[in-house]
Amino acid sequence: MKNTALTHIHESLGAKMVPFAGYNMPVQYEGVNAEHEIVRNGVGVFDVSHMGEFLLSGENALALIQKVTSNDASVLEIGRAQYSCLPNNEGGIVDDLIVYRMKENQYLLVVNASNIDKDWNWISSHNDLDVDMKNISEDYSLLAIQGPKAVEAMQSLTSIDLSTIKYYHFEVADFAGIEHVIISATGYTGSGGFEIYCKNSEVEQVWNKVFEAGKAFGIKPVGLAARDTLRLEMGFCLYGNDINDTTSPLEAGLGWITKFTKDFTNSENLKKQKEAGVTKKLVGFELIERGIPRHDYEIVDANGNNIGIVTSGTMAPSLGKGIGMGYVKTEFSAIDSNIYIQIRNNKVAAKVVKMPFYKK
Repeated sequence: MKNTALTHIHESLGAKMVPFAGYNMPVQYEGVNAEHEIVRNGVGVFDVSHMGEFLLSGENALALIQKVTSNDASVLEIGRAQYSCLPNNEGGIVDDLIVYRMKENQYLLVVNASNIDKDWNWISSHNDLDVDMKNISEDYSLLAIQGPKAVEAMQSLTSIDLSTIKYYHFEVADFAGIEHVIISATGYTGSGGFEIYCKNSEVEQVWNKVFEAGKAFGIKPVGLAARDTLRLEMGFCLYGNDINDTTSPLEAGLGWITKFTKDFTNSENLKKQKEAGVTKKLVGFELIERGIPRHDYEIVDANGNNIGIVTSGTMAPSLGKGIGMGYVKTEFSAIDSNIYIQIRNNKVAAKVVKMPFYKK
């Protein structure tokens, strides 16, 4: 089990620690619902230093990114970030990721912790363009400072105006007494805030100053369990649950990051799939009756026939009802379609709804 540079702090705070993607990670501190509410209404901090970072440099860096990712990275200006995915050759997804344009010919790719080696090998196998690739995952830490009070709470720690950093934009600036920190207006919660990238040797100072500055705003540490309920209320896909090697970006509702204005891995087949139409779709659903949907529960029709499977589900803390995402046959994917979740021996009524579930 690997530790992050902050594991000792989480343990001293009494966090419940669990193995996650090969790391010893805090799953919760004082409870999922309390931590969820802190992020929705105030400001909370996640240690997500287990995530992977690759630095791609050289005059062909963009060409390599264009080849292996589904989105069009050519539109990125320096200081912009983009959500994308790495399609495989079979119609599925190697991983989803964020692409940052750091400099003229330099990009930072941020990938899921469980896929670091897999992604590195996949991108490397396509690098016949002499792009300089560095896996800097082991050297960098990542804090997600999330919530509507994040800008106000963190402003005293930097000389730049945080309120001017738009969504999916970033600045490299001073933060918490450290120079050259990436301050990115990204996150996985739908409640605003920043993700802070710094070196492992710097992160403890950053963490301490963040909590000092945020004290007046009721800042709290938040674990991975609340990160999951927050992202699910927003309908954000989680790799390994809602998307994987066998789900196509089009089936997953990620057509918006699948740009056929360029050639990329398996783009021809995905284009044909788009033209023919998909046979299953990832939908969001709310339970009409009491119950909590869970990963891998069956989705059935009124007669009990299998029509799909739940990929993510929870009792939504902000909504007080059972919600989930899952793949269903396309004919059941329209908004307001009646479906049923098989919870043990019960067929629990649900309906397909438009995501996000949580609306500010």
